[in-house]
Amino acid sequence: MAISEPTTRTAELLALERKYCSFGDTVHYLDPPKIFVDCDGSHLYDEQGTPYLDLQMWYSAASFGYKNRRLNEALKRQLDRLPQLACQYLHAEKVEVASRIAQYCEKRFGVKGRVQFNVGGSQAIEDSLKLVRNYTGKNLMFAFMGGYHGRTLGASAITSSYRYRRRYGHFSDRAQFVFYPYCYRCIYNLKPETCNLYCHDQFAQLFANEYNGVWDAKAQSAEFGAFYIEAVQGTGGYVIPPREYFQRLQQTCRERKILIVDDEIQMGFYRTGKFWAIENFGITPDIIVFGKALTNGLNPISGIWAREELISPDLFPPGSTHSTFSSNTLGTAVALETLKMLEEEDYEKLVNEKGAYFLAGLRQLQSRYPGIIGHVDGLGLALRLEVCKPDGITPDRDLTDRIFAEGIKGDLQTRGRKYGLVLDVGGYYKNAFTLAPAFTITQEEMDLGLDLLNQLFQRCVDNKD
Repeated sequence: MAISEPTTRTAELLALERKYCSFGDTVHYLDPPKIFVDCDGSHLYDEQGTPYLDLQMWYSAASFGYKNRRLNEALKRQLDRLPQLACQYLHAEKVEVASRIAQYCEKRFGVKGRVQFNVGGSQAIEDSLKLVRNYTGKNLMFAFMGGYHGRTLGASAITSSYRYRRRYGHFSDRAQFVFYPYCYRCIYNLKPETCNLYCHDQFAQLFANEYNGVWDAKAQSAEFGAFYIEAVQGTGGYVIPPREYFQRLQQTCRERKILIVDDEIQMGFYRTGKFWAIENFGITPDIIVFGKALTNGLNPISGIWAREELISPDLFPPGSTHSTFSSNTLGTAVALETLKMLEEEDYEKLVNEKGAYFLAGLRQLQSRYPGIIGHVDGLGLALRLEVCKPDGITPDRDLTDRIFAEGIKGDLQTRGRKYGLVLDVGGYYKNAFTLAPAFTITQEEMDLGLDLLNQLFQRCVDNKD
């Protein structure tokens, strides 16, 4: 997709980037890539000072907005006090962050557990895989179609998209992928109000007899150690399942002694209106993987919480996993401040109220483009908008790409000035806009976002000729 011509300085940077930077990351989904020079709150700024309202906030990492003063100050204080420390030593912030997360889980789920840190989401997934293998002795996992857990080798093995594995040879321990309850595009062509969770029953049938290949009835043992889930699929397009689905799934997994690993990397820390997204669905996972928003994107920290019986020091002793920067002082200092901020205000109420307002606006936009906007849904401030052909069901990836590219041009006119709109494209067919606005977004900014979205649809649909 093409965007507007770059300025002289931007052109110089792009020339150097083409010559010296790898194209292996996602920045080259745009041609040429977009360069930003500043940020504040819910906005990014280009070289000309044009504001771009960001409705995705760095894959939901910057929940408290860009340049959040309080979090930035926490980082600066740590820079002046204890900016570096090898992770084989302790510092207060690591202990306090782990304690707060573990204590929250114990209060919410009634289960004692411990926290293990790493740096990125994929690395935390790798740690969880070690934990599962160590506890169960099994290296095979279940995961969902449409699920995304990262791009390291272990994380790629449980991520459904073959394109992330294709270049790297055979994955002998690749997960067995199960259909996610994606009701808008039900694989079985059923309706959620009458299906009685047929998709779960199809999964449960895998254990009906030994000839289905996953269950030894005599030994009462499954070949699989864990089921990796996202309560709300992230990269898969912010797909929200029926509220009862995970309760049924947990019952089946418990009966077969299969652990549940809940990936909260995109949805944790109130993105869906609950501290953990899985709380919306009434189950207790065995392991929770987290990251992103814990530090608002500053000096990232990721980690896992696990039940005591999986992660006790006797079972998972020192050196079981390690990363040089895993519990670094800068990241844990910001994480601690983030957790304090989340405790000081009712974010469950705030996120749900703002999410309801934005979702209502998206549904009004849908009414202006029936069929073209085929599906709108949301949980808290995790919102989705699916772009389709006029029939309301056939995915329209070309139109989605055009809308995305037009938004990043920075030439939308409203309120007496130019704006851009930062969106993110996801979903099984790359036709869904996944929206994760900052918790600090104002009603005026939400109205601005809806105005800019309307302009983009007008430009790309009404004036497509």
